[in-house]
Amino acid sequence: MQIIEVTGYAVRSAVITMRRRGTPLEFVIFPMLHVASPAFYSQVRIRLRECDLVVVEGIRGKSVRVSALTLAYRFAPRRRRNGLQEQREELLLPEGVPVINPDVTAEEAIADLRTLPRWTYLLLMVAAPVMGLVFALRGPRAFLDEDLVVEDLPSTLRAELLADDPVGHAMTDRRDRRLLDALGEIHAERGGEPIRVAVVYGAGHVPEIVSGLGDRYGYRPCEAEWLTVLVPA
Repeated sequence: MQIIEVTGYAVRSAVITMRRRGTPLEFVIFPMLHVASPAFYSQVRIRLRECDLVVVEGIRGKSVRVSALTLAYRFAPRRRRNGLQEQREELLLPEGVPVINPDVTAEEAIADLRTLPRWTYLLLMVAAPVMGLVFALRGPRAFLDEDLVVEDLPSTLRAELLADDPVGHAMTDRRDRRLLDALGEIHAERGGEPIRVAVVYGAGHVPEIVSGLGDRYGYRPCEAEWLTVLVPA
């Protein structure tokens, strides 16, 4: 299943609707990039207004180390000519729609990273701001480079996109389990209601979300809508 499409003229994200036979509840998966055009976030916000519940990503609490990792996508929007915006809840989430956040705490996230070899952990801390400067200088064109494309926080290094990469596992495994447990609780408690539950998580998490909802609870992808994330000048 293609989640993020990168072509020579645009980056697009597939909004995936998942349903289960005999259950009126449906999950709508929004694969997010933490840096995108303002129009992309506006389109997501419009669609979230049609949902009854939003499950949103976001490491809870503050940490200097977590802030260092997010530098990779916080630098690019600071150059106005790039025409990019950092994803922020106040611009994305509509008023009046309930929101839950089952993500890990900053302490848990760093604890998972510290299970990596020391040199790998240190490389992550050094590489994030360097990659951020590259994105800021290259602007939207950086997102068309296969070696630099950023889908989510865990994707600041190309190697982290590999399925068997220990860095990717350290950054996502606990978070994905926590999310799927939360979605399971929603299914158990509200599966008989005709509601739309939005899952707003980074694109790097989406393969596990889709497979987990299918394997655990029997939900299958039924529809997909492409949204344009950015169009480089």
